[in-house]
Amino acid sequence: MSGWATASGPGPGRAAVITGIGSYVPPDVVTNEDLVARLDTTDEWIRTRTGIATRHVVAPGTSTSDLAVEAGQRALKSAGSAVADGVVLATTTPDQPCPATAPAVAARLGLRGVPAFDVSAVCSGFLYGLATAAGLIAGGVAERVLLIAAEAFTTLIDPQDRGTAVIFADGAGAVVLRAGDPDEPGAVGPLVLGSDGELSHLIEVPAGGSRRRRAEPSAPQEQYFRMHGRDTYRHAVEHMTRASREALSRAGAGPADVDRFAAHQANARILTAVADRLEIPPARRLSNIEHVGNTAGASLPLLLAESAAAGRLTAGHRVLLTAFGGGLAWGATTLEWPDVKAF
Repeated sequence: MSGWATASGPGPGRAAVITGIGSYVPPDVVTNEDLVARLDTTDEWIRTRTGIATRHVVAPGTSTSDLAVEAGQRALKSAGSAVADGVVLATTTPDQPCPATAPAVAARLGLRGVPAFDVSAVCSGFLYGLATAAGLIAGGVAERVLLIAAEAFTTLIDPQDRGTAVIFADGAGAVVLRAGDPDEPGAVGPLVLGSDGELSHLIEVPAGGSRRRRAEPSAPQEQYFRMHGRDTYRHAVEHMTRASREALSRAGAGPADVDRFAAHQANARILTAVADRLEIPPARRLSNIEHVGNTAGASLPLLLAESAAAGRLTAGHRVLLTAFGGGLAWGATTLEWPDVKAF
């Protein structure tokens, strides 16, 4: 038994339990030196501001669904079964505006006929997807859900914008969730989610939707992702800290009970600020931002999969997860890490 309170459904055996995990990053790597060659920046500036040294990017012709299928296959392999009766895809970069990308991903994974749909919550996408998948299980709609978070985020980035081009990257992570007992390892704990649409302008792609359509004249930069860094930093630290404390409180725990802290890999300064406020010591903080950058919604499952594969996250560890992103949207949850092999 985990000893942490767990989110469960209306009847016994309806908790969502992680039973498999996988991740994938595209093979092409962009180093800080590559960026220095074309931007007004330095390796020292990038490392100091972001903590990033390298990042993986999609090649021309590679889409979000390609990343999602790779991560999904690995998560299913980790779970020991190719079967799932629901697919949820968290992404900000669908293959096309219509239809959703999840049905195509499900079909490529041999899961034709199951419910499959996209969830859009930018960097908080995995946690919103986790809540959605847990709800499908709690409501009896599905027994096993494949949750994938995949982003080809560099396709939204202005390659000449120093403020974003040095930060964002591409990748995918996935987990398989099954109906299980609320007290067993891997059971998803109470989920805390929130949003503030009045501040949506802080993180946005201004044009390309139904309000400012692609066919309408617009400045080229309005087709790209943009972010108000200073304000975003402040709100990210505030909301991830608050959501983390609330998730711990709902689980009947405190920061001292956290064995591993897994935060959305936004940038190193945000990660440090949140962990310091929560008084979680450095040895308990998980991070992979140095070599993968900020992969938006894919960040958390990528971090969990890599940490598990490297032995930094092992069975029995009590984990606190939190994220913050566009919307504005944020979230947090807890769980005891199960005995799963990451691929």
